[in-house]
Amino acid sequence: MSMSLVQKYNVAGPRYTSYPTVPYWDESTFSSVSWQDSVLRSFTESNRAEGISLYIHLPFCESLCTFCGCHKKVTKRHEVEQPYIQAVLKEWSLYCALLKEKPVIREIHLGGGTPTFFSVEHLQQLIQGILASADIAGTHEFSFEGHPNNTTREHLQALYDLGFRRVSYGVQDYNPDVQKAIHRIQPFENVERVTQWAREIGYESISHDLVFGLPFQQLDDVLHTIEQTTRLMPDRLAFYSYAHVPWIKGNGQRGFKDQDVPKDDLKRQCYEEGKKKLLSCGYYEIGMDHFALKEDAMYQSFQQGTLHRNFMGYTASRTQLMIGLGASSISDSWYGFAQNEKNIDDYYARLERNELPVFKGHVLNQEDLIIRRHILNLMCGFKTSWQESAMYFSELPQVLEQLQEMQQDGLLEITEQQICVTEKGKAFVRNICMAFDLRLKCRKPDNQIFSMTI
Repeated sequence: MSMSLVQKYNVAGPRYTSYPTVPYWDESTFSSVSWQDSVLRSFTESNRAEGISLYIHLPFCESLCTFCGCHKKVTKRHEVEQPYIQAVLKEWSLYCALLKEKPVIREIHLGGGTPTFFSVEHLQQLIQGILASADIAGTHEFSFEGHPNNTTREHLQALYDLGFRRVSYGVQDYNPDVQKAIHRIQPFENVERVTQWAREIGYESISHDLVFGLPFQQLDDVLHTIEQTTRLMPDRLAFYSYAHVPWIKGNGQRGFKDQDVPKDDLKRQCYEEGKKKLLSCGYYEIGMDHFALKEDAMYQSFQQGTLHRNFMGYTASRTQLMIGLGASSISDSWYGFAQNEKNIDDYYARLERNELPVFKGHVLNQEDLIIRRHILNLMCGFKTSWQESAMYFSELPQVLEQLQEMQQDGLLEITEQQICVTEKGKAFVRNICMAFDLRLKCRKPDNQIFSMTI
């Protein structure tokens, strides 16, 4: 890849887990009532046909990983587990009372934080409490994020017995110096052990998260990490760019200096060479920064055009309604977004008042919905079309004009009614989506609020 393209397009930009992106939510039109209305509308339209998804945020970690951009609470006090489980189940009961009809759950994902911070007994209590008020879809996907250092065989077995068939392990990098900088000391043997346990128990999809652009990381480190990873051949991989946003995350990302973080050319080389190695080992690129073996459901979903992206990342199954439970969780009704209170005490206080603990959100207008579809198409399938009149919006000619330069650079092809991202352009899909982001264009941020696109 031309390094001049990296220099040209390496700008701050969103990762588009939603549109509009969180900094551009219009809170003036949002209220708890408008959010509940959008949930009911989506639930009525989709519950029996496709079910709903649940994302459950488990925020506690025993130590701080300095690369992490998630909302978390660092503590070694495990007595926090039971009150938190009770609060999440209380929140779920409020949603069930709102929905009236019994929900059909198609997808559950436990994220964090560190879900395996919680004991086996408390995770069982949580999932059993959720499922007691719901039906399970015939084709469902339950997954969780496991920390290789504290995921036990008992964790894996208990969650498997509750219907979980996918686990994701955060690997990041195997270089000890990099691990020390990000405060995540995690030898290969730990990852190998939990991966083998999951296979022995019967998990159908095992994922590893790898990160390039970490402090002190060199190209050889990335390639060595991929070599070690391919010894285990996880079914799918996230291979994504470290988001260096210390102005947002404060001291958590100040455990090293800005100059310690790989920049432009080196960072893109890490991605390009890493991607080449993954492809040579039998992985296929699906969506942005994600790879899967041909047998994995994520690859099959990509091939069938049913891959979806939301605040949980890429998913093989799409549901119109995704309810986020737990402090800081974000819910998506398709017609609106809502984020829960980030502070755990504030989250508890809302629930004690029998209120849904949402504190901000956005109700999508008609133009938002159209733009959202285009961005999802580009993120999930590397193409989008306005052949159907419902996909046309008045600013489209200006968007296409802005994309002309990217077409000249070989990043995409524009035909009469379609855009297709080229192989060369896949690394710049965030930049391409930014051309559609009307809210970003209307109100450029005064300060940097997004990570760099490259």
